[in-house]
Amino acid sequence: MIVGIGVDVVDLARFERATDRTPGVLARLFTDRERTDGDTTRSLRSMAARFAAKEALIKAIGDSTGVRWHDMAVVSNDLGNPSIEVYNGLAEIVAGLGIRHIHLSMSHDAGVAIAYVVVEGES
Repeated sequence: MIVGIGVDVVDLARFERATDRTPGVLARLFTDRERTDGDTTRSLRSMAARFAAKEALIKAIGDSTGVRWHDMAVVSNDLGNPSIEVYNGLAEIVAGLGIRHIHLSMSHDAGVAIAYVVVEGES
């Protein structure tokens, strides 16, 4: 059963300006694991898509009260497929809503990054 859906779009130029203006913002928004892909730093386009994914997840669960940016991490498996891991306060919210699976799709092109999240619970 679908518990909620969320979508978010990030303007890549605006995201880049924000990271230039506030150098520590990436560390505040993302875990170390999210900011790197192996030994290389992820591109800003990739980071913008991950930010959109976090925003889309918050929209899908319907409430961000008590949630911190590091309570969720957008990770990829060996094939590059993304998923979202949840921790701490967000993990408690997700469990309280009966959410069993978080589906994620992300993309970036033509100056925007987009993410779509579907949260699924027991039927």
